Amino acid sequence: MQMLGIKNPALLGLLLLVLAENTLAQAAAERIDESSVLAVMQQSARLASDVERDARSKPHKIIPLLSLAKGDRVIDIFGSGGYYSDLLARLLGEEGAAILHNNQGFEQWGTNILQDRFANGMPDNVVSHTNSGINLGLEPASMNAALIVMALHDLYVIPRRYNGEAYVAVGPPANVAYFYEQLLAGLKPGGRFVVVDHAGEPGMAHEQITDLHRIGEDYLRADIEAHGFKYIGSEAALRNSEDDRARIVFDEDLQGRTDRFVLVFEKP
Repeated sequence: MQMLGIKNPALLGLLLLVLAENTLAQAAAERIDESSVLAVMQQSARLASDVERDARSKPHKIIPLLSLAKGDRVIDIFGSGGYYSDLLARLLGEEGAAILHNNQGFEQWGTNILQDRFANGMPDNVVSHTNSGINLGLEPASMNAALIVMALHDLYVIPRRYNGEAYVAVGPPANVAYFYEQLLAGLKPGGRFVVVDHAGEPGMAHEQITDLHRIGEDYLRADIEAHGFKYIGSEAALRNSEDDRARIVFDEDLQGRTDRFVLVFEKP
């Protein structure tokens, strides 16, 4: 046994132990935890609208659930105006990347804030990625994690149109099986998938809930698990017991105040 000219087995063993401890300490230091998110939230270069949103979105409670480290790659699915992408890019550093993924609808929804963000200086490692429909366009095993915030329910909504008397279905909901298939393939083994969404009223029919742009927590968890993901746990930081979950989320007085659940999954 020799390493760097060391012939004493006991000394060599001690050196290997010290090296292993230093490696673990370095890896731990590079992990993105609550304190590192809070530090980035204090950066003066952030948009005022992002700082205002922090209180209701609590990103320091959400981002650590992605189990990311500096240099990783994460996709912010239907990230619209890029609130999370901006934060994630700052946390991941120059060697990492935050993929701000939108379709035309979600990009248009966030167009004003995106203009402000570009004018303010979007971090260079935010990669804007706009595709049609639910096409993610990911390379196999290219992402360390994925995040979708208050948008997954939209894939379950039955599109409707007012016919003069009532809103009637004009097509089926999105192909969620295809969506999850793409996402599962795009994540690396062990990659996290974190979902934040508006909670529906327990006992209400699934179709009624999705018409309110909410979704049942148990329903969604079971469906994601059925599509190959492993459930890891949940986070209660965004719960609001005072939310009337029988109301549509677009009501003005509910903005930022809905009862939101957070579910964490992993690619096996």
